[in-house]
Amino acid sequence: MRFILASNNIKKLAELKAILSGFDAEVLSQTEAGLCFEAEETGGTFEENAIIKAKAACGALNEPAIADDSGLVVDALDGEPGVFSARYGGDACRSDGERTALLLRNMRGKENRSAKFVSCIACVFPNGDIITARGECGGSITPSPRGKGGFGYDPVFEPSGMDRTMAELTAEEKNAVSHRGAALRNFETKLREYYADK
Repeated sequence: MRFILASNNIKKLAELKAILSGFDAEVLSQTEAGLCFEAEETGGTFEENAIIKAKAACGALNEPAIADDSGLVVDALDGEPGVFSARYGGDACRSDGERTALLLRNMRGKENRSAKFVSCIACVFPNGDIITARGECGGSITPSPRGKGGFGYDPVFEPSGMDRTMAELTAEEKNAVSHRGAALRNFETKLREYYADK
C-alpha cells in the first residue's frame, strides 16, 4: 500500500510521516513522488482545501493521496487567520515570523486570547472514495513568542492546561496534543475501517 502526501512543507511532512509510521504503508512526499505543483486552495473551509489538494495529487498519479489543511482560528479576530493562516497578511508577510508578528499586532488590546488550531486530513482514492478526519487543539495566544521548535504560529500558541507554547514542546509532546496529531489518529481509525470493509 502506498500513499502520496500532497504537501511540500518539509516540517509538516515530518510530522505526518512520524504519526503515520505505525501504519503498514509506504508514504511518499509530493516531491518524492515527482509532483512539482501545488493545488490552488480555493475552498472556504479546511476540509474543502484538504480535498482539493488530495484530489490534485491523486489525479496526477492515480494513487491514493493524503492532504492536510490546517490553521489557527482566533476568537477575538472573528476566526482569522483561519483558512488563510499560511497566507495571512498577503504579500506583506512572507515568513512565519512576519505572519506571527501581524497576528500579535492585531491582538493588541484584546482581552479574549482564546484560539484553536484546526487540522483536516483528506484521503482521495483513484476510485473516487474520500475519507476525511478533523482534529482540534484549544488554547490561547501568548503576548509574545516563546520557543524555537515547531513552525507557523507555534511560538505564540499555548495549549489549554499547559504553561508552554507549542514551540516549547518536544515533538512527542506536540504530537500527543496537537490538532494534526488528533486528526491523524482519527484518520488512521477511519482508514482501517475503510480497508476492513473492502
